[in-house]
Amino acid sequence: MGLFDKIFGSHSDKEIKRISNKVDQIEKLEPKMEKLTDDELRHKTVEFRQRLEDGETLDDLLVEAFATVREAAKRTLNMRHYRVQLIGGIILHQGRIAEMKTGEGKTLVSTLPAYLNALEGKGVHIVTVNEYLAKRDAEWMGQIHTFLGLSVGVITNDMDTAQRQEMYGCDITYVTNNELGFDYLRDNMVNEKEMLVQRDLNYAIVDEVDSVLIDEARTPLIISGQSGKSTDLYRMCDMLARQMERGTSDGEISKIDAIMNEVAEEDGDFLVNEKDKHVMLTAQGVAKVEKFFNIDNFADPEHLALQHNIILALRAHNLMFKDKDYVVKDNEVLIVDEFTGRIMPGRRYSDGLHQAIEAKEHVKVNRESKTLATITFQNFFNKYKKKAGMTGTALTEEEEFREIYGMDVIVIPTNMPVIRIDHNDSIYKTRAEKLKAVVDDIERSHEKGQPVLVGTITIEASEELSLMLKRRGIPHNVLNAKFHEQEAEIISHAGEMGAVTIATNMAGRGTDIKLADGVAEVGGLKIIGTERHEARRIDNQLRGRSGRQGDPGESKFYLSLEDDLMRLFGSERMIGIYNALGIPEGEEIQHKTITSTIEKAQKKIENNNFSIRKNLLDYDQVNNEQREIIYEERRRVLDGEDMQEVVRNMISDTVANEVQSVCNDDVPIEEWNMKELNQTLGRIIPFDTIELTQEDEEKGVQHLVSRLQDTALELYSEKQKEFIDEDMDMREIERIILLNVIDRKWMDHIDDMDQLREGIGLQAYGNRDPLVEYRFAAFDMFEAMTKSIQEDTTNALFHVRVEKQVEKDETPEITGTNKDEAVQKGPYRRKKAKIGRNDPCPCGSGKKYKHCCGRGK
Repeated sequence: MGLFDKIFGSHSDKEIKRISNKVDQIEKLEPKMEKLTDDELRHKTVEFRQRLEDGETLDDLLVEAFATVREAAKRTLNMRHYRVQLIGGIILHQGRIAEMKTGEGKTLVSTLPAYLNALEGKGVHIVTVNEYLAKRDAEWMGQIHTFLGLSVGVITNDMDTAQRQEMYGCDITYVTNNELGFDYLRDNMVNEKEMLVQRDLNYAIVDEVDSVLIDEARTPLIISGQSGKSTDLYRMCDMLARQMERGTSDGEISKIDAIMNEVAEEDGDFLVNEKDKHVMLTAQGVAKVEKFFNIDNFADPEHLALQHNIILALRAHNLMFKDKDYVVKDNEVLIVDEFTGRIMPGRRYSDGLHQAIEAKEHVKVNRESKTLATITFQNFFNKYKKKAGMTGTALTEEEEFREIYGMDVIVIPTNMPVIRIDHNDSIYKTRAEKLKAVVDDIERSHEKGQPVLVGTITIEASEELSLMLKRRGIPHNVLNAKFHEQEAEIISHAGEMGAVTIATNMAGRGTDIKLADGVAEVGGLKIIGTERHEARRIDNQLRGRSGRQGDPGESKFYLSLEDDLMRLFGSERMIGIYNALGIPEGEEIQHKTITSTIEKAQKKIENNNFSIRKNLLDYDQVNNEQREIIYEERRRVLDGEDMQEVVRNMISDTVANEVQSVCNDDVPIEEWNMKELNQTLGRIIPFDTIELTQEDEEKGVQHLVSRLQDTALELYSEKQKEFIDEDMDMREIERIILLNVIDRKWMDHIDDMDQLREGIGLQAYGNRDPLVEYRFAAFDMFEAMTKSIQEDTTNALFHVRVEKQVEKDETPEITGTNKDEAVQKGPYRRKKAKIGRNDPCPCGSGKKYKHCCGRGK
């Protein structure tokens, strides 16, 4: 706590004082609410909705609505909101983050703002970290809402479009962050308005908000399709990586070496910097790669793919570890969330790293994917009109919540004082000594019947500890990403007499550990941490599993100088302190200097991770601005807006672009390349031969543009008559072609942006800011894509043809001048539109259709 906090009180204290009057009013209504019958209490929902229609606001209704929910909870679940839970509910309604300790009943808190905001009928999303919690909370807390006449839905992975539409149509919907994000992306890929599943993004309450908005924010959501690249290079590079020797240096140069112009000595074929997660080849390694692939110059631009893939293979072998970063299950590589220890199904490492790991583990190497749609969680959740969050640990990340999401953190006091004892860390010289001390402590606690929850960082560490406990004959449960299906069941028994549970990180998060009878007398639940996590927040979450609702408990972390955090960031000074104290082998040390060094290392890593997420957001912000424009245009088309004016503008712009690329007033008229103009513009719009008139020569390019634009629009009017005469809806044809072209061009653009992002870092070598260069390049690429959309749409519309009547129930096709546009279903049943025999062939050969694929037809 800072000096100002001591004098004036903390930000949270002031905010809680500010709303205490409202909380008093809610509590005063309790006797009145108790007297209402079930029907009268239920009718409050109808009354509140009417008052909203009459002009009152949600804030006007807050006191009575919260009192109504409190009474409904007593009648349906036999649970009564504590005063601190009412405070939490108000904070959530205000669109802020409520930090509430484990066991304070965050799930019940969410029912208050969810009910109040659902009264508007615009939908409320309660976001959870996994499907089990979404289903559990919808069934459990949903009873309160259904009692009060609101509809409650839950989204699960196996639901089809109709089911999702029904669930999103409910007043309150429980859903995971992944399902929400992917549904948003899929909604922006559909071709019919009837296929949309989500409504507008109105209000979200995010449970475990730090996990969703911070831990998972480093990985964007991606919908991908397969690209045509071969996977052979991954296997070849994997074979070579196994033969290469790792050097002893990490490639870093100290400040003094840089001043003295010293160069880091290289040995081996490659160097690994574990701090920054980088791999670099040495001169010896480059020579080995050139010999293996039989090439002369590894640095040649034509070997860019090889340069990329060999580094990926070395990263896969030296920085990505099985049962820590990923698991292999059913012949498939699955990512493990480093913060929760849970498997992340459907997520893949990008940029070819996943394929490199597949090659390393000798499972099927899937083709590299092509990104079809993508968004970061930061940009997705910022689309909500209002959002709020709750968690046990958010204060250490408040700066990030404020800067990226515009949300402040309010620490809600506990209902009962926390009496858990948090012991100082015990530090040992080696990992083996540390693990022995951990097992000794578990054994002592187990003998007196005290339940123990042991937190590990990796799956491998949890299995190693399990083996040591088996040797001592101590019964225990292991909870890690390999068995996450049973996590809630296992964690619910962790508070029983003599129970020993080993869990990776925050496995079982969202499930309370209740103490069995007699456990309080032997000291309550004991938490043992076997390693410090990179983020202080995760350590605090582990501690917070014990001491809920005033229960007794204790926590202690065991560390060694060989732990990754200590080894990479602890500095040699720490080992110097250890040696100076002359501690014998196997004995622990508790020292303030070491504890503060650990905290400094954690802060350093937290800042580094924040920079990574901020960097991701900065780049995605560029994509986001473009995505907003494309998705908005798409939605206009889907909503059935008349696109005739848009199409006419596209035709005019296409004419202007093509003419101005060939003709220029600064160049003599006789040098204008009319042959090229006839080839380029004539391919798109079926002009008769374009020739210059005397007026064109006198008035210049702009007159030529205007004249050709008028002619093009007249030709388009003639084209429309073909469809009107055959009783077909030209507006519907325009809609289908527009959607098809926009989607195809946007997907190509996203893929191009990915490629740009990969190489833009090289700009830093030229003393240029990569982000600024990325913005400039992205703007130019977007402009080019927009022109390409105009051109392809114009081309397709001018070359679509009406074929004579076909069988009544046959689905027609809109056929354009590109293979990807070859077939698009439409809602007609009488006619179909087709490519003309004199039109360019859709295979892209440049020949007329009748001389190519249409020969003999």
